[in-house]
Amino acid sequence: MRAWMLDEPGAALRLAEVPDPTPRPDGVLLEVLAVHVPAYTDVVTQAGPRGGVPTPLVLGVGGIGRVSAVGEDVLGLAVGDVVAHVGLLGSDDVVAPEEFLTGWTGIGGRGERTPTIAAMQDRWRDGTFAERVLAPARALVRLPGATGAPHEALLGWFAIAAEALDRADLQAGHEVAVLGATGQLGAAGVHLALARGASRVVAVGRNVDLLERLAIRDARVQAVPLADRAATTAAIGEVDVVLDALGPVPSADPTLAGLDTVRPGGAMVLVGGVRQDLTIPYGLLMRRRLRLLGSWMFRRETLLRVWRQAGVLDLGSLPVSTVGLDDPAAALDLAARTGGSGFVVLTPGRAS
Repeated sequence: MRAWMLDEPGAALRLAEVPDPTPRPDGVLLEVLAVHVPAYTDVVTQAGPRGGVPTPLVLGVGGIGRVSAVGEDVLGLAVGDVVAHVGLLGSDDVVAPEEFLTGWTGIGGRGERTPTIAAMQDRWRDGTFAERVLAPARALVRLPGATGAPHEALLGWFAIAAEALDRADLQAGHEVAVLGATGQLGAAGVHLALARGASRVVAVGRNVDLLERLAIRDARVQAVPLADRAATTAAIGEVDVVLDALGPVPSADPTLAGLDTVRPGGAMVLVGGVRQDLTIPYGLLMRRRLRLLGSWMFRRETLLRVWRQAGVLDLGSLPVSTVGLDDPAAALDLAARTGGSGFVVLTPGRAS
């Protein structure tokens, strides 16, 4: 079969002919239908600040597939089912669970590659930028009514934002600020907050054109261009929930500006790619009874809930560009250039 292979960190992602995966007892063989190509995929291949990946491997995380074979120990899934691959796989230890992203960079907990993580990565190494993939059954979610359309590949991205908003206990009527709203994850957070009944969503970001597009979609969206800490705090006002979906930034000021805006009893969730340490005002958190939370990836139940909300979210209205397997370099370049203005989705059965 054809797949995008990463031979070693820093190498160019290449189209390769690799052996077809074969079923095993705890696995499910999928025909890959659609996979989101994140804007930062080129950073992953170059082993940049997001960390390295075990190589060689077929790259790719998550996506939508059709079941073509099931292992003998797999129950509840059948040939022909359309499923979402969540990408996240955990160990069997409830006391000290360990988890990692299959076919991608990312280790949960302390981010350390332990012997357990290494063993799981070796067993479930390959990702979904391919015609077919062998996936662990416990990383799949059956999607009743799904067809494998390109926009369905965005479910995992939206589920990351949904998990974060769940941790903040977002309620209908809340006011929400989304930092990094012009990135792909932040834009997903804006759409979800609106779909869940937020009374005001403050979209904070650098790209003024994209902010204006978000504001046009719904009168509840207030666009705030990212400025210095004091100006950003003043422009946001006071909110119940802050979702920090910022990517790498030169300072912690934007995140701390968001923290300054949380009203008493509110919450701030860190879910982005900020690589800065935060100086946390102890007295502010204590007196306002604030919650400062971290969120990484999502539970399978969260993705299913997003799927059931898909009609309200109208994922089909989002700008999606599709690519085939033929030219991985061009696909990664398109993903990087598209950024927060849309999404690039790989459909392996389609020619480039």
